[in-house]
Amino acid sequence: MMNTKIFVTALLSLGIAGLCSAQTSPPTTNTSRTVGGSNAPYTEGPVWVLTMVKTKSGLGDDYLKSISQTVKPVYDEEKKQKIILDYKILEGDAIGAQDFNILIMVQYPNMAALDGLRDKMDPIVEKVMGSEDQRRSTAVKRLDIREILGTKTMREITLK
Repeated sequence: MMNTKIFVTALLSLGIAGLCSAQTSPPTTNTSRTVGGSNAPYTEGPVWVLTMVKTKSGLGDDYLKSISQTVKPVYDEEKKQKIILDYKILEGDAIGAQDFNILIMVQYPNMAALDGLRDKMDPIVEKVMGSEDQRRSTAVKRLDIREILGTKTMREITLK
């Protein structure tokens, strides 16, 4: 049961949640709005869900191979269905033992896009990643190579 909760949490935080997308395409619709009238120093834009991942030493490529076969197709289908605008995966050096080395970023048009997200995601995840037992097995294997340090939701802003 705990593994299922971990898997569902991880999956939702990953875009439920392109691997190596070079540029973020601007949204096709205007997703920014003025906040609080003309006094706000910024306009609100899309929402990003960030997942901070720490891979075990020497296993970063193994983790990236794993998610390229499972998570990437989910994100690609989400983009195709316009559930998400884009996704990015950044890789770099951790600055300490408790730091992440992989950052997964998923871009949603706005906060409202997160409402009812699981209902939209469940069919995609099942189609791409298989049955609940298959997904649980994959999640358990990933526990051996990575730890999710946290997930954060942030709104992109444009300064005026």
